[in-house]
Parts: sequence; C-alpha cells; structure tokens
Amino acid sequence: MPDTVPVLIVGAGPVGLSAALALSKVGVEVRVLEAADDVDRSMRASTFHPPTLDIIESLGLGERLLACGLKVETFDLRQHDTGEYARFDLFAIRGETHHPYRLQVEQHRYCDLAVEALQLQGVEVRFGERVETLQQDDSSVTVSTSAGTIGADWVIGADGAASAVRESLGVEYGGMTHTHSSVLVSTPFAFHEALPDISDITYCWSDRGQFSLLRLKNSWRASLYPGVEDLDEAANEECVRDWLAYIHPDAHDAELLDVNPYRVHERCVDRFRVGRVFLAGDAAHLNPPSGGMGMNGGIHDAMNLSGKLLRVIDGADPELLERYHRQRHTIVSQRIIPQASANRGRMGVADRDDQMELLSRYRDIAADEARCREFLRRTAMITSLREAKDIE
Repeated sequence: MPDTVPVLIVGAGPVGLSAALALSKVGVEVRVLEAADDVDRSMRASTFHPPTLDIIESLGLGERLLACGLKVETFDLRQHDTGEYARFDLFAIRGETHHPYRLQVEQHRYCDLAVEALQLQGVEVRFGERVETLQQDDSSVTVSTSAGTIGADWVIGADGAASAVRESLGVEYGGMTHTHSSVLVSTPFAFHEALPDISDITYCWSDRGQFSLLRLKNSWRASLYPGVEDLDEAANEECVRDWLAYIHPDAHDAELLDVNPYRVHERCVDRFRVGRVFLAGDAAHLNPPSGGMGMNGGIHDAMNLSGKLLRVIDGADPELLERYHRQRHTIVSQRIIPQASANRGRMGVADRDDQMELLSRYRDIAADEARCREFLRRTAMITSLREAKDIE
C-alpha cells in the first residue's frame, strides 16, 4: 500500500506553501513535495500587493514578513529624460485593505517563513523529491515520485512553469512568448540618492526605451529591456553597465549582485482542474512581470482553491471545485494577463510626444480622487479578487 495523505501539494514556492498554510491551519493534513533541495533563492518576484499582504496576515506571517521588507506607499510613472512623473499614493485605498502599501521583499523570504511555520505545525515539507507521474480515479490520486509512491485524495500542482503535474495531466499550456529578452539586475547602488524625487517603485519611459526601478531593503532591482533576442547578449556585463550608466552615470561601476536574463510569457492553461488534481500559480499561468501580478495572482489562486477544497473535505458537493477553475481561469485569462500585457505595452511607447501625453493622462488620474482610487484597486489586484468572487 502506498503512503497516503489527504492533500498533496507539489511545489514549495509561495503558491504551494500558501495553500499548505491555509489548509493546515484549519486542521487539514497536507504534505508538500519540492523537487529542488531547498527553497529557490534566485532572483524572483519581490512585490507583495495590499490584498496579498492581507492574506499573509490571515496565515499568521504578516508581521514577520513586514519586518523583512520595505513598505512602499507610492509608485511613479516617470519620463526619465525630463524627470517629470505621475505619482500614485496607495493611502487612497486605505479603507479597502489593512495594508495600503506594497511590500518589497524577496519571495524566498516569505517561503522561508512559510516552511518554518509548516514544520512547527508538523507538516512534512519534503525537499529533493521530484514528481514523475500521476494517475487518478474517482476516489484518489496515485503519485509516483523519485522517492516512491504517494496516494492522495487531492493534489495541488504548484510546481512552476515546468510543472510535472501539468505535464502528467496533459493539459495545454497555451499562449505566446515574446522574442525580445529582458534582464533583471540587482545592485546596492542607491538610486534613491542619485535620482531626485524618485519613488521606491518607478516605471520609466525614456528615449532609449522602457525600464523600471524597484527598491528593496538593501538593494535595488532594475528591469531592463535591451531590445535583443539573445539572452546571453542581453545579460552581457558591458551591455548591462551601459544601461545602468544611462539611468545614472554613477551606476556604471556599481556592484552587480545578480543579473538574470529572461523572456516574457503570456500563457494560460485551458483547465485549472482535472478531476482530483488542480493547477495554480505558474503551473497554470504566466504573465508579463509589469505590475508584479504573477506571484500575487498565484497566491490568490491558492487561497481561492484552499477555501473551496476545505468545504468539500467537510462534505460540500465536489462540483464546488469547478468554481475554482471558472473563477481563476476567467480572471487570469481575461483580467490579469491582459492587464500585465497592457502595462508592458504602455511603458513600451517609444515616441516622446506619446510618452508625455500618457504622462499627462496619468497625472490627471492621480489628481482625481475617484479615478485614482479605481486605478489603484486595479493595480493592487483588489478589483480582480472581487470580480472572481462574482463568477458562479
């Protein structure tokens, strides 16, 4: 007889660990498998939006995560060459969240806290155990791993873009990948001292192209778009330093903590649920990083699914789980991916006159209380969470 567990979660990233915390805190026995030997500490997501912070607070890790990061209450859309900007203050949505700010902190810090909390609760988090295949019938799922076989009543696949769970299900991962490379650079260079009036989160137009600057507690991240297809060429140190010098001359010789080239994807599966198996986070969808909605959207998947799965475990009709698919698939494919893509396209406008027209438009929005609040609801992902609840 195989080892068994009520809920098996594949993937110890922020999505899988959030689902594990949500279920274990209400008494559901869960187990987490992770193919890697440890939490992924590479340069990944770093923006936690207000409603995501509300969720993390409900999971018992709010104060500890806040202590690790940098609270950012404003963000700018800026024309770099002129220094003009439109500034949005998240204080405007203070009545709709306990956290009217973004938290800038590396996602692995949240994962470390979550793993520690789960282990204290007696939840098994098995690193270095890779899922190979899975099979299911009407009553259970059998998962073959690099260490043996596990039986589960339900399986959550939160194992990233190269998901073994998705591959085993044969679910289509549709969409497209942009050909031009992007580069994420981490540096301790103090952009906040070098560039007057810059916000800790700044999205920039320039004559050279778009870029963004995001401050963490002890470093800055610069997202650069060098306009080349080859990843190695995009990450070339000379190219990176030339870009940093364009942002500010003193940044040319800055220490480079990390340089991560990547491609931008717009992808979504056609099914978030297949029988007793579910997909969440990057295993189900990928979107442009503009606006920081990837990790946050995955955590929102996890909480939506966990709430419904708990009700079914407690005796509700399993058809309730189809609402997870309908709600999250609809929101991701019709709201989150298009919004992230629009963010990317807006900042990619090349003509100076068009940039200045957009800047003027967003200044008008920032100055209008009602329009500003609605804009911030969308960018903070409050709107998408509310819309998901309304989908039957």
